[in-house]
Amino acid sequence: MSRKRDNYDTSRWKRFKSWLDGETDLLEHGMEAHEAVMRSQDPVVMPVHGEGKEILKAKEIWRFKRFYKVMSVLLCLGVILVLLWTVASLPITGDAANPDNNEVVARYIERGLQETGAVNIVTGMILDYRAFDTFGESCVLFIGSCCVLLLLRLDGNSKHEELEKLVAETNDRHYEPKDDIILQKCSCVLVPVILIFGIYIVLNGHLSPGGGFSGGAVLGSGLILYQNAFGYERMGKLFTEKVYKRTTLCALTFYCLAKSYSFFTGANHLESGIPLGTPGAILSSGLILPLNICVGLVVACTMYTFYTLFRKGGM
Repeated sequence: MSRKRDNYDTSRWKRFKSWLDGETDLLEHGMEAHEAVMRSQDPVVMPVHGEGKEILKAKEIWRFKRFYKVMSVLLCLGVILVLLWTVASLPITGDAANPDNNEVVARYIERGLQETGAVNIVTGMILDYRAFDTFGESCVLFIGSCCVLLLLRLDGNSKHEELEKLVAETNDRHYEPKDDIILQKCSCVLVPVILIFGIYIVLNGHLSPGGGFSGGAVLGSGLILYQNAFGYERMGKLFTEKVYKRTTLCALTFYCLAKSYSFFTGANHLESGIPLGTPGAILSSGLILPLNICVGLVVACTMYTFYTLFRKGGM
């Protein structure tokens, strides 16, 4: 009896593991199995030969659904309790121990210009004091876009006809009006202005409101407008998947190496050799200017890539 129970538990674990790996679906044929359970519970209708396994599988599915619902409710309650406990532990407004009144914020405001060389305190904090947090955010954008590229890629092993059909579906000229003269003329005027304004925001992020994230968003919108006006074929001469990957990889690599070097020298009381420059000058703030450029490139490329992939399924 114990051997049968062990074999049954082992088979259940194998089925559960195969479901976790995506090889099988425990909820497959759920309606048919539910009907079999209902027939088995009816004292008048007796199960015919061959329905025993189906009834057993239906009972397992019913137990799994109940277990799934119970665990979902417990998980939600656990998250709610943690959030309520966190809110209850927050300091009172105006308290001296409030994070708004601690020495970190005071240091950003009082010594931010002296230590970073950036007039914009927010940019100095993001790209100097908390530069690795910004690096993580940029890496999230890059990883997310790479995942989308993998999920929406065309299968090279498909048949030739199916591949041609997919390529035709990704061509925006197949569905949209060709050579919209109004949109093209407007984009010829607006796109250069948008790109120049985006570059200005990126380069002046340490002197005025702006920076890599906001400037990169403006640059990405300019690329999207140009693509809508002239299509993928013309845009492909300027921006391709290889260009996106190489640009983003080089920007993130430079960001990581530059800040790793400056953090290492600063933590070990060594001279980094990177001057802060003159506050208010365009070529100032040490590494903040090139780091702003790196972040702007990553954001602009990711915005355009996401738009093209989700719009027609390809770049």
